[in-house]
Amino acid sequence: MNFPIITLITFLPIMGMVVILFLKKDQTNAIRYTALGATLLQLVLAIIMLLSFDFSKAGILDSSTFQFVEKARWITIPNVSWIGTIKIDYFVGVDGLSILMVFLTAFVSTIATISSWNIPKSIKGYFLMFLLLDTGMMGVFVALDFFLFYVFWEVMLLPMYFLIGIWGGPRKEYAAIKFFIYTLFGSIFILITMIALYFSAVENVGGTQVHTFNLIELTKLSSAYLKDGILSPQNPHNWRLIAYIFMFIGFAIKIPMFPFHTWLPDAHVEAPTPISVILAGVLLKMGTYGILRISYPLFPEITRELAWYIGLFGVINIIYGALVALAQKDFKKLIAYSSISHMGYVLLGMASLSVTGIEGAIFQMFNHGTITAMLFLIVGVVYDRAHTRGIYEFGGLATKMPVYTGFVTVAFFAAIGLPGLSGFISESLVFIGAFGYEVTRTITIVALLGILLGAAYMLWTLQRIFFGKFNEKWSFFEDLTPREYLMFVPLSLVILYLGIQPSTALNFLHTSIQTFVTFINTAGF
Repeated sequence: MNFPIITLITFLPIMGMVVILFLKKDQTNAIRYTALGATLLQLVLAIIMLLSFDFSKAGILDSSTFQFVEKARWITIPNVSWIGTIKIDYFVGVDGLSILMVFLTAFVSTIATISSWNIPKSIKGYFLMFLLLDTGMMGVFVALDFFLFYVFWEVMLLPMYFLIGIWGGPRKEYAAIKFFIYTLFGSIFILITMIALYFSAVENVGGTQVHTFNLIELTKLSSAYLKDGILSPQNPHNWRLIAYIFMFIGFAIKIPMFPFHTWLPDAHVEAPTPISVILAGVLLKMGTYGILRISYPLFPEITRELAWYIGLFGVINIIYGALVALAQKDFKKLIAYSSISHMGYVLLGMASLSVTGIEGAIFQMFNHGTITAMLFLIVGVVYDRAHTRGIYEFGGLATKMPVYTGFVTVAFFAAIGLPGLSGFISESLVFIGAFGYEVTRTITIVALLGILLGAAYMLWTLQRIFFGKFNEKWSFFEDLTPREYLMFVPLSLVILYLGIQPSTALNFLHTSIQTFVTFINTAGF
């Protein structure tokens, strides 16, 4: 396609921001519809990308097999780049690792915009921050230049800080500062490693040797060092291990991986519902995506050495998150800890270093995004009506809100991994891939306990809130509004469809993941 579709899909929210800036703050409906229009157009472009995607192209190591590629040097005067003499390119594109994440970002952002309709204060400021956040998230999934990736990664921080800190709950300032400090701390590790990689890698550009941030070139150079048996003098093996650990910590905080997880429950509990949807639906995926896109290809030999430890941390996430969820009395905090648990499945699949396991991990990233977004919307519905999230304060809501309870049942059973729903397929692929890899076989058996614990806290919550004796205190409750139908129906359809026909999504992954896994397991040999 000779059309800058990725640039448009990334910066459409910024265009929406510009329009909103010229609107008066009391033009609330115009502001809302402008934001919704920007995210809906973004979703339409994402669907066009899906329909135009070529399953046979691998991406990963060859820029010619990435799709929808756009590349331009930031040059304002001849022979001078964007920042001094540093070679930084506007280089974007997608492959099988990123195409589903692009669609997920557009889809969840649209649902979150609809959910934002009842934000009570500073509507203009809220949607300005929301749309800026949308651009930052989308940019992370399409950037193929490390510096550009880092810019988008950091752009996301500021709006999320304000969205929690201004529009959040009673402890919003604490939660916002904690989120910001944790994430900025991780970003410092990524920045240090990025600079070290820049100075240790040299790309041939027009016969001239220059340092580079190009992720594809960095991967090729890293592979060449390993294959030739000689590493760059500035980048011996011990420094590669340190660089890998630094970068992994930066990405692990965003997942969040134990023990860097403590910012997430506070952020979720205090954030308004739409921001919890964005946080669980998209932001957490940026951590695991960063590991797959950058850490694995740039350091394949260390990835192989540390695969068991990555799987171990995944299992800790699964079990720990589920156990803590069992102890919760706050509905939203329970979903937050369940999110930590389910991201552990992604880490376990990634640790398998197999096509099946990594396909399962990426599919789990997508499914977790839709299922958990729906779960936080479910919490938002009762909180909007009751202004409380105490699990023990409800009871028998199924008799008063039967349609709502039906959507709750779909989301809860998808989270448990019921066959016929999308969560079952991705978790099955993760377990098959991880069990088939001898290194992670034992810890995979332990991880199966997470299924039992997940069923326990989900079914127990379903029973306490929706069944049993109805609490007459909530007799004024009404079933779902038309706006709430607009949120739940699309998410439910995606969950049901991908549970029945998962190959629709998996076909986007297969060629890229085959190439990816072959490279990771053979680089240096």
